[in-house]
Amino acid sequence: MKELQIAADDKNMDAINDFIHSVMPDDCSPGIIYKIDLAVEEIFVNIAHYAYAPETGDAWIGVSFENGMLTIVFRDKGKPFNPIEKEDPDVTLSAEERDIGGLGIFLTKKFMDSVEYEFKDGQNILTIKKALG
Repeated sequence: MKELQIAADDKNMDAINDFIHSVMPDDCSPGIIYKIDLAVEEIFVNIAHYAYAPETGDAWIGVSFENGMLTIVFRDKGKPFNPIEKEDPDVTLSAEERDIGGLGIFLTKKFMDSVEYEFKDGQNILTIKKALG
């Protein structure tokens, strides 16, 4: 698994996408890339905005591609937070009727084949997987 340590700051999104794309096969469909990029952005922006607030800190992103499966692991040493425990938004309601927040992790859970969270050794660890085959 390749790993990148980077400041948890929105301005680093392009570097993170480049890092993840460097492991993906060249023939990956634009639709799959879009879904992966959206999930990665949602997770990283949440780390950047909330994990260390009001302070700042680093995030570690690991990525591997084996047997047709892309695995991305996000780690941070911020406040413990399990985003997959958050109740899914009621998408049958209009945008005006829904509570703010939760749509990004909802889409991440829908777009990825697997989303898992654990808090271990003082770290939030969120792992997402997507079959690219």
